[in-house]
Amino acid sequence: MKSAPRSRPQHDIDMVSFIVPAHNEQALIGGTIDAITRAMHGRDESHEIIVAADGCTDETGAISAAKGATVVAHDRRQIAATRNLGARGARGDLLIFVDADTRIPSDSVAQAIAAVRAGAVAGGASFRLDAPVPLWTRVLMPVMSAFMRISRQTGGAFLFCTRAAFDAAGGWDESYFAAEEIHFVKALKKVGRFVLIGAVVVTSGRKARTHSFGEMFGLLVRGVLSPKITKDRSKLGFFYGPRRPDPRG
Repeated sequence: MKSAPRSRPQHDIDMVSFIVPAHNEQALIGGTIDAITRAMHGRDESHEIIVAADGCTDETGAISAAKGATVVAHDRRQIAATRNLGARGARGDLLIFVDADTRIPSDSVAQAIAAVRAGAVAGGASFRLDAPVPLWTRVLMPVMSAFMRISRQTGGAFLFCTRAAFDAAGGWDESYFAAEEIHFVKALKKVGRFVLIGAVVVTSGRKARTHSFGEMFGLLVRGVLSPKITKDRSKLGFFYGPRRPDPRG
């Protein structure tokens, strides 16, 4: 006699906490917050937006507060620690991490909530870069997106998890200054089901516009050959060095 299939656990969501890590993002943070607000418009769940400001010397905090976000700050210059800073005071049952240069559509939130209510403990979304971007980027992006879907991996632009899963996974590993999302996703998969939703978020292509293919490929090769560099901020100027002016404005 066959036993009845086990139903997947369902998770209640009364409040969604959006956590936005930011370093000197005064040009983009307002649009990011506006997109989150639009995505939650008309939904039954309450929400909060927490901007975790890391070493900001511009108006990121003031703009965020004026838009209704809660601002928490430190001076660590480390993305994993900054995401943890935002999560530390979050009150939501569902945590959604959104990069400060990312615009999320309403579908992304709806699908994330639906996935969690259907039993997933975490997940993420694919992304596309805002235009214009160089030809090599347009060629490689579909390949990268396909690889991420096959491997069920996501970047930090849009990543969600239940509060319980976040705690069980131990949060973001603060020993990493880059590739931290790979390790966080790996930890979350040990907790429960991880999904990739169909909605696509839009994130800034400024890195592609201000860095050459050679610079990006070189960083990738160094990361593969010497993974320890992801724990050494001094070797990660691509992420932590002075930001080059975006020709897009």
